[in-house]
Amino acid sequence: MANEHETTRGTAVIEREKTERPRLYKVLFHNDDYTSMEFVIDVLMRFFRHDTTSATRIMLHIHHTGMGIAGCYTKDIAETKQAQVLDYARANDYPLRVTTEPE
Repeated sequence: MANEHETTRGTAVIEREKTERPRLYKVLFHNDDYTSMEFVIDVLMRFFRHDTTSATRIMLHIHHTGMGIAGCYTKDIAETKQAQVLDYARANDYPLRVTTEPE
């Protein structure tokens, strides 16, 4: 007697939904007249793991254009980095403005 849960013998084909890559968010630094260039470089190295050359290049871009991208991450990570940087900036008495936006 066949088990009622048994199906016809053969090769089972499992269809999987294609997983999509999560949307990325840019962490943006905005230029201001009070946050020092050295502090911005420190933040880029400390929280975004840029080396000195890369951090300096990004800082100069921010300084000359008014805004620059520190990195691109999933939404949760981008928002966490934004909060960490803002907390660190406030603790060091800097008004650094950091935002996130979809890539």
